[in-house]
Amino acid sequence: MNKRRQDSWTSDEDRLLIETVLTYIREGKTQLEAFKAVGEKLSRTAAACGFRWNKMLRQQYAEEIEAAKKESHKQKTKERKNANETARQQPADSIEHAIAILREYKDRKANPEIEHLERKIGQLEEENRRLKELLNRYNEAWCEMQNIWHWTKKQDDQVFQKENTD
Repeated sequence: MNKRRQDSWTSDEDRLLIETVLTYIREGKTQLEAFKAVGEKLSRTAAACGFRWNKMLRQQYAEEIEAAKKESHKQKTKERKNANETARQQPADSIEHAIAILREYKDRKANPEIEHLERKIGQLEEENRRLKELLNRYNEAWCEMQNIWHWTKKQDDQVFQKENTD
């Protein structure tokens, strides 16, 4: 008797997993979200779906994954352009304008390269603040040294005048 393992995957289950993951990628969602959705439909854990995808299916669908990512990127770019156009057409105080600005900000925050640059900017701003504080301390020390030098010169002049008058 050839009994099927309880945890084995059928071709229909694989197809559902593949289609769901590719759809989620196209829509700009995460693979983890796709694994959760498929897991609920198949009464499996998201981890089991992720393992199946990564171990058995992902490499076979590398081209489809890239195409889905490109499609997602094009869609996001199109949405961003539409949001910017809508924002330009709306009065500055409208709620739609505020939503468009927030969406644009969210899109920028979702980009890892921009996140990296924003972190770098934050680090540079902090370093700039520290250097300004250090420069202020040096300036204060320099002013104090000038005051001491002037005071010392004044004392020397007084001593010199006193010696010459005696």
